Amino acid sequence: MEITDLPYLIIGIISGIASGLFGIGGGMIIVPSMFALGASAHHAIGISVLQMIFAAVFGSYINYKKKNLNLKDGIMIGFGGLIGASFSGMLLKALSDVALTSVFLAVSCIFFIKYAFGIKENIVQNQRSVWVKNVILFIAGAFTGIFAISLGIGGGLLIAPILAYFLGYDSKKVVSLSLFFVIFASVSGIISFSNSGVIDSEVIHKGILVGIASMVGVFIGIKIIEKMHISAHRKILLCVYALSILGTTHSLLNKLNFINF
Repeated sequence: MEITDLPYLIIGIISGIASGLFGIGGGMIIVPSMFALGASAHHAIGISVLQMIFAAVFGSYINYKKKNLNLKDGIMIGFGGLIGASFSGMLLKALSDVALTSVFLAVSCIFFIKYAFGIKENIVQNQRSVWVKNVILFIAGAFTGIFAISLGIGGGLLIAPILAYFLGYDSKKVVSLSLFFVIFASVSGIISFSNSGVIDSEVIHKGILVGIASMVGVFIGIKIIEKMHISAHRKILLCVYALSILGTTHSLLNKLNFINF
């Protein structure tokens, strides 16, 4: 390992903590961080999605061992994500570097507003049939997989409000299902990206570095969430969004030559 790999290890640990805490793939942190390190949008997203496999598999294993993961629900939502994410490579290939960065910024702002002013955490459990619940899980996974993987964000933060609103799942259940969903979506996304020529040796090297480090972060994040109050959990999530938005805005302005620092 070289000294130049250190930033990627630090980013991996931080993103892993976010994955364990919020059920996300870590892309909201990794993509802006890769931008700051000079990576193109395509490489930043490729590294992010490769890292997600490490974080999501390891985190889901821990959640399953702790009995925090409903595998039946997870497989249904994951299958939807697998189908949806298979189209992500085509979308990624069709958009330019600036366009991808702009879309990522727009989605980040929407998520931030949704969590800051949208649905509340304490939602009454909806009484739905198993068939209706499974349909909702599949559609939520497919919809999230199509768009989220193309932006390198895994989809955990997009899928969380869908599950909470339509199925009334509490925050801890949402976190474990979101992280499990990322396994399916990220694997499908990597295959799609490879077929589209986005994945190269640089993406693989940096993605593995970030991914291995993220496993350490995931373990820490899951330990933290077990003791965290729900109000504190939400405030930290909003801070993650805000930092991501600031970093991506700076990168976009640089790409558009509005600023040079």
